Amino acid sequence: MIHAIPARIRRVSKNDANRLSSNGEQNKTQKSLFDRFGRMSSALFVSVIVPVHNARQHLVRCITAINDSTYRAYEVIVVDDASTDGSAEAAEAQAARVLRQDRQGGPAAARNYGAKVSRGDVLLFVDADVSIRADTLLRVVEDFTTMPDIAAVFGSYDDEPAAKNFLSQYKNLCHHFVHQHARSDATTFWAGCGAVRREVFIELGGFDDKRYRHPSIEDIELGYRMRAKGQRIYLDKELQVKHLKKWDLIGLLRADICLRAVPWTELILKSGHMPNDLNLHWSQKLSAGLVIMLSTALLLACVRIQFLFLTPILAGTVCLLNHRLYRFLIERRGLGFALRSVPMQFFYYCYGSVVFAALWLRERLQTIMR
Repeated sequence: MIHAIPARIRRVSKNDANRLSSNGEQNKTQKSLFDRFGRMSSALFVSVIVPVHNARQHLVRCITAINDSTYRAYEVIVVDDASTDGSAEAAEAQAARVLRQDRQGGPAAARNYGAKVSRGDVLLFVDADVSIRADTLLRVVEDFTTMPDIAAVFGSYDDEPAAKNFLSQYKNLCHHFVHQHARSDATTFWAGCGAVRREVFIELGGFDDKRYRHPSIEDIELGYRMRAKGQRIYLDKELQVKHLKKWDLIGLLRADICLRAVPWTELILKSGHMPNDLNLHWSQKLSAGLVIMLSTALLLACVRIQFLFLTPILAGTVCLLNHRLYRFLIERRGLGFALRSVPMQFFYYCYGSVVFAALWLRERLQTIMR
């Protein structure tokens, strides 16, 4: 975890302010950053920190999008996590400041390293396979400026992922839907495009890079600690970015099960806190339980055919609980896409439930044996 980060605060320079105030393309929201005399003395300097490991093909687009930002009071810090594909060289060619790690330590360690040398009032974490919008930095600054009580803000993927294969579209659209229908007063954090006030990040010690040495739930865990300290986290639903990653089935299952479901379940059991939000909304938890019952009924039907009559009731209930998601998928990609998504969603609930039940049972057995 991060420790002694020098708490240097830099306000926007006069030149930065002049560029901002003279740019005719600025979003209307920027007006709130200026006083009635056109001064910008209270604007925030943003450190954009991008961890990367062998993602050169996406990194160039990521940095280009950052450099196209309408808000100009920022720096870009790319932390190369022992890449072997020339990611560091590609970042340097884009005029980004590049920090190199000799050993791969994961995105948590890379973000902490970037934070140590950053100068910003705000630390904006952006994944290397993400392309932000021209007004992303401006939205982040406005959120912190107009809501001085928030400690962090994050957004979501948009509904137009770069990869066109079914799994990438499905995964991305589900992420978008969940974030767009979650509470703005969030219970966790997302570092794909998420920002934290510098002083809050320092106080909390940054991401836990000892426990999370691979891409995992290090951002969720940081959000838990923020909320435990009484800090407010804001989900800005208009803060949308484009995901560039192409998913395949093996990669999706590895990420969902090994890098998310297992460590998130362990975190829930350790903290005793299961929020009713995002992927843990009550409707999703109930859907997961019903899918397990459905799977059990199908197995029992091999012995007694009567159990087969339960399957349409259980499946129909799950579909009813998720009808808003399926309607959203129909609106965005059509009926055929939505129908293909149903078994994927059932499969997701199934393996998620199995992981949670197995780890919960292990926890109970360990408690009994102590």
